[in-house]
Amino acid sequence: MTSVQPTLDGAIPAPALDYPTWCDLVRPAFVAAARSGRRFTTYEVAADNDLPEPPCARSDWGNFTQALVRDRVIEHCGFDRSSRPTGEKSAVAVWRGTRAAQAGKAA
Repeated sequence: MTSVQPTLDGAIPAPALDYPTWCDLVRPAFVAAARSGRRFTTYEVAADNDLPEPPCARSDWGNFTQALVRDRVIEHCGFDRSSRPTGEKSAVAVWRGTRAAQAGKAA
């Protein structure tokens, strides 16, 4: 049996997700955003759907969005300023669903 160290406020942290499990958990929200036809950033989709952070936030968001690009679900359509509170208004990629995704042919 493994023990879990509680946080300073006494709460038990959620178990850590591995990358493939995290991808399976967040992908439906991004597919839905792609089908909507609207432009979005990854943070907007994550915040709107209360998605968990990935195991390695530094690289996993980028790896995940590039997997969606390879699967022809989303395509890059510009840059905007980050709306993430810790993003300091840095430049971030803006995405939209491909025509196939908007037609429900790519997921």
